[in-house]
Amino acid sequence: MKQRLIRCALLALAAIGVAAAAPASADGMDGKALFLKNCAACHQPTGKGIPGAFPALAGNKFVQGKSTEVATVLLKGRGGMPDFSESLSDQDISTILSFVRSSWGNQAAPLSEAEVMALRDVLQVEPYSNGQMSNKH
Repeated sequence: MKQRLIRCALLALAAIGVAAAAPASADGMDGKALFLKNCAACHQPTGKGIPGAFPALAGNKFVQGKSTEVATVLLKGRGGMPDFSESLSDQDISTILSFVRSSWGNQAAPLSEAEVMALRDVLQVEPYSNGQMSNKH
């Protein structure tokens, strides 16, 4: 059990290092490419996650559920899931979630950039600033 916890902690640290080293910018990237760049270290390229550490997205009822709840996780974080509101644009988030919600057997509606932008406002999450300092405090 102790070795499993150590392994999970090391995987989490590696994922944080990968996410920190690679800036997340759509730059014409599709959902799969954005997912691989920002999410696959934890949730795996297959969407099957790592049991006991990172949940599977494949076949996940939450992922296929209400789109605003799934987007809220990316905008605010949850449990061990980091907050991506400053590192991913609304377009990136909608592109990734649309990919995840329709991959690996998942069958849920895509999410639009406008929906993510509106949710960001409802949640009072600062607008994406592409790494620039915000004027809000």
